[in-house]
Amino acid sequence: MGGGSKANPSLWWRLSWQLSLGFVGVVTAVIIGLCFYGAAILSPNVALEDHITAVLAPAVALDAEGRLEIKDTPELDALKREYDGLWYVAATTKGSYVSYGSIPAVYGELARLTYLFEGADIRGSTATDEIASVESVETAIGELRVLFGGVADRGWPVFTLMGIAYPIYIPLLAIAVPAVFLAVPRIVERGLASVSEVARKASEIEPRRYDARLPLGGIPREVAPLVIAFNEALDRLENEHRKRQHFLIDAAHELRTPIAIMQTRIDGTAAGQERRRLLDDVARLAETAEQLLDFERNDQASDLHQSVDLVEIARGVVADLAPLAIGDGYQISFQSEVERLERKGSPSALPRAVSNLVRNAIDHGGGSGMITVSVSASGGGRISVTDEGPGIPAEHRELVFEPFYRVTPKSKGAGLGLSLVKQIVVNHGGEVRIESRAVGTEVAIQLG
Repeated sequence: MGGGSKANPSLWWRLSWQLSLGFVGVVTAVIIGLCFYGAAILSPNVALEDHITAVLAPAVALDAEGRLEIKDTPELDALKREYDGLWYVAATTKGSYVSYGSIPAVYGELARLTYLFEGADIRGSTATDEIASVESVETAIGELRVLFGGVADRGWPVFTLMGIAYPIYIPLLAIAVPAVFLAVPRIVERGLASVSEVARKASEIEPRRYDARLPLGGIPREVAPLVIAFNEALDRLENEHRKRQHFLIDAAHELRTPIAIMQTRIDGTAAGQERRRLLDDVARLAETAEQLLDFERNDQASDLHQSVDLVEIARGVVADLAPLAIGDGYQISFQSEVERLERKGSPSALPRAVSNLVRNAIDHGGGSGMITVSVSASGGGRISVTDEGPGIPAEHRELVFEPFYRVTPKSKGAGLGLSLVKQIVVNHGGEVRIESRAVGTEVAIQLG
């Protein structure tokens, strides 16, 4: 079972986790793509703007005259050493400002106007390739506005934007991922519902129901060829079954004529042991031919829903076969718990089933003792046939219902009697039960 499970993984599970991961991957790719897009359209300085303003904020102060000054803090010194091309202008909203580094000439006039800009991305001038930015930051002395540049080629704008945008995409993923992993399996399950229904109906096809077909309605287009191929295989099986059935029926019919001729010729011979032996052999051939006909006709039974009286059927079989049983050395009796027991069934097949049970008891009951045919109303209707023969070994009790199976190779009959009984009873929705001891066997037909 373990190997089969590995060889046949769950399509539902595979589709569910692959679609879920695929959706999460798409969302992640969109987020990263938007960050790259943002990095392409925003100022290259965006990677360092927060870092620069964060370092400048604790370094600013006002002197005694209220003018802005920037102290050399360790963080600011480290920033200047790391970015040697850095320049900046820091201004209060009142216009006081200080500068650092080599400010490009084209931006020189902007130094004193920095306090007017809360934020800006300055680039695209034909006079310079220098990219400048203006950012605002809250400090101990109030709002500080910083014009800076010289760091456009430094840092990682994409990672910076991802850090800035995390309040958006983290909640999005936190909501979307569980929702996807809950919703996708349900969607896949609904999509495969028709396939599951077809599988259920396929499992219900009976071995001898060659006319059964799987429905195509609602089946996904990708699965439909498999269902069509399966139905075509059933068509071929049905055709071959009908050919075999017609052959066996025709063969059994054809056997009747030579058997009758043989019996007539043997009847004309002188009486004696050889004559009796030949008659027994011919009778066995005739019975086998009739059982073959019954076996194949039963597949075509269409009268399964007529009203029948199980008591009358069993009593009639006992009356018909009593001379045969007595002639072979048995006593035979009939018992019934009720006067009538009406059920739905085949008035032609059920008598054959009971007759085969009695004949089986005659053939295998040891040639002596009592054969008892009983009718009971328990469980919807029960007919049992009991003999006092040698019994059936445990290893043979289920096999005796297989076609042509005989407990001993030299036993009487062709091995079709009990197989036909089981076929008839199964067609009626019932079951055949067998109980055997060292002495005596009971075979019972239990109708549903």
